[in-house]
Formats: sequence, C-alpha cells, structure tokens
Amino acid sequence: MGDGMRILQFVLWAVVLVCLVVVSVNAQADPIVVNCDQGQSLNRTLARMNKAVPATVLVKGTCTEYVRISGFDGLTLKGSQGATLVQPSEVPGNGLAIHVVSIDASRSITVSGFAVHSLSTGLAGIEIGQNSQDVRLRNLTIDGEAAFGIIVIESSQVSLARVKVRDPSFATVGVFDVSDVHIEDCLFAQSTGAGWHEGLAVGSGHVTIQRTTIRNMQVGFDITKSGSVDIQSFNSYYPLSGPNDVIIESPAGTNFWGVSVGSGSLLNLGDTKLRITNAGQPWGWNTAGVLVSEGGTLNAGANLVVSGSQGQGVFVSGNSHASLAGSSITGSGHGGLVAVNLSTIAVGSSNSLTQISGNGTDLFCDSKSLISGGANIANASTVQCNNLLSGEYEILP
Repeated sequence: MGDGMRILQFVLWAVVLVCLVVVSVNAQADPIVVNCDQGQSLNRTLARMNKAVPATVLVKGTCTEYVRISGFDGLTLKGSQGATLVQPSEVPGNGLAIHVVSIDASRSITVSGFAVHSLSTGLAGIEIGQNSQDVRLRNLTIDGEAAFGIIVIESSQVSLARVKVRDPSFATVGVFDVSDVHIEDCLFAQSTGAGWHEGLAVGSGHVTIQRTTIRNMQVGFDITKSGSVDIQSFNSYYPLSGPNDVIIESPAGTNFWGVSVGSGSLLNLGDTKLRITNAGQPWGWNTAGVLVSEGGTLNAGANLVVSGSQGQGVFVSGNSHASLAGSSITGSGHGGLVAVNLSTIAVGSSNSLTQISGNGTDLFCDSKSLISGGANIANASTVQCNNLLSGEYEILP
C-alpha cells in the first residue's frame, strides 16, 4: 500500500470518528421526553434507560406515581412548566418507606423545575440515600402531609438551591447518618404555626446554609446526636442578590426554640448572620432564641442576632458552652444570656461590643456556671450572676 493510500485511509477513519463523536454528542444532547398527561410513565421510562450513560429526561404534565432513581450516574430530571409529581393514593405492599421521589445509590443527579405533592401516608416528598453523591435539587416546590419534605440519609451528599418546602407533618428537611447538605436561597415554612414542626432536623449529619428563611416552626434548627450546622457563605449556585443572612422567624408566635443544639452537637456561625425573631414562649423556662444543652456548643462570634424572644435569648445548660463576640441579644421577655447547670458563656473581644440589653434579666448564671468577658458586653443593666468575670480568666499565677 502506497503512502498516498495510507494517508487517504487515515483521513477516512478520522472523518468516521468525527461523525461518530458528533452523533454521540447529539444523542446525549437530545432529552428524553415523558408526557404523563398523555399516559406515559416517568418510572417506566427510567427503568428502561442505561443507568451508566448521562441523560436528560424532560417531564411534562402531572405524574401520579412513585419515582425511583437507583444506581444512575449523570441523570438530569427536568420538569417543564407546570410539571408535577404526585404521590399515588395506593400504598405499595413491599414494606418499604414511602417517598414520592427516591434517589438511592446514585451520583451526579439533578432534579429541577417540579412541584412535588405528598400524602399523609408518605415518609418524604424526596428521599436521598444509600451514599448518593452530588445530588442537586433546584427550583422545586414541595408540599403535602408526609413526615418530611426532604430527607437525606446514609452518608449522602446533596445541594438544595431555590427549594420551597411547605407544611410537612414534621420537618421540612431531615439530615441524618453522617450525610452532608448545602442549602441556599430556600424557604422552609409552615402556614399556620400550629402543631409541632421543625425546619431542619439534623442528627449526626452536617448542614451548611446561607440565604434561607425558616418560618413558623416550633424548632427552627434541631441539631442532635453530634450533628453540626454552619451558617456560612459558599460558592453559590445562583448569583448573590441581597443579604446573605439566614432568618428564623415566627410571626405566629408559636416557636419554642429558634435553634436547639443538644447531644454534643455544634452550631457554628462563620461569616454569615443568623437572625432569630419572636422565638420562645412567654412562660420562659428554657424556651429561647438559642437553646444549648447536653454538651452542645454554640460558636456565634459577631453574627448572632436574637431580638424579641418571648422566652430566653441564649439559654446554655447541661455542661454546654457558648461563645459570642460582637453579637446582639435584645428584647427577650426573660433572660438575655443564661448559663445554668455547669455551663459557660464566653464573650470575647471584637470590633464592636456584644449588645445585651432590654431583656427581662440581661445576664443570669447559677452558682455552678460562669459568664466571662463582662468587659466586652454593652448595655447590660440587670445582672444576676455572681460568677461574672470581667475578663477571659480569673487572676492567673
């Protein structure tokens, strides 16, 4: 074979290869369309797909079915305008927990543009489990009577952006089993404030959150079992438009704890403010803007703002610790800073003093607890704390 023939053969093979690549790219770019209003089934479509090949499924209409995403790698599930996923009234007889959408043992999954409706027989609107990674929930509205709007379990990793969750029977978002969740630009709300509801229920999981409002919950954040929550900015999926604050509010006045940090858990405020308004209850006790108990830790720095609590401002009990440096605790009906049962509160120095004012009692500690850094506190006029240190330590040797 001459050199000319070899060159021609090489060129032909190159052309064929380019054509195959173009065909492959085009095939990946074309979404699979499922129209549930025309009798098509999203779940049956997913069951026929190659789970190892990245694909996009465009959903139209209302799909009344249990959607199962298991073992997929690189799936985008996109709802067209008005697309809705509804839990069927029939309960499956397989004995498994009931979720409108289940995402298990999958990675690089995006679900966007849907309304999701659950029933009282459901555990969650959306469940992510079995070590699923890089799951992205975008532009969703989730409501109904399931226990959870979203539940993340079994060491899974999830991102929520512009997700609205309303009126589950228990918690809008649950994060458990060493799972990790990033939350931004979200609204978690209960319409009336009645009953018992939690915004974030975090047990042995981790949440990083920014630009989110939690409204009319009995507990805004419930952090237990060595779980942790960071109020911290991060690389946003959507551009920043307005304050980066996290807000826990109770217009209905039915909140007990803006945040409850217990069982060795941690609430850490980084560079983002946490604003808590109208928390607690008029009878006081341990209802509060922030309750830290059972060995919990609050690292607030300068970014905690608790205003108008009906109960306590920050209540630290049960061998727990809180630190502040430039935060603001004002207008509580009972105590501002309260330390009891072998607990400590440290008020550090900052560019501005920590404002503790207008509370029923600004500073309170029992005989076995301690508040340090009194010199860093401004405007505290009512003090009931024999163990109040002006500085960080007692006189050292």
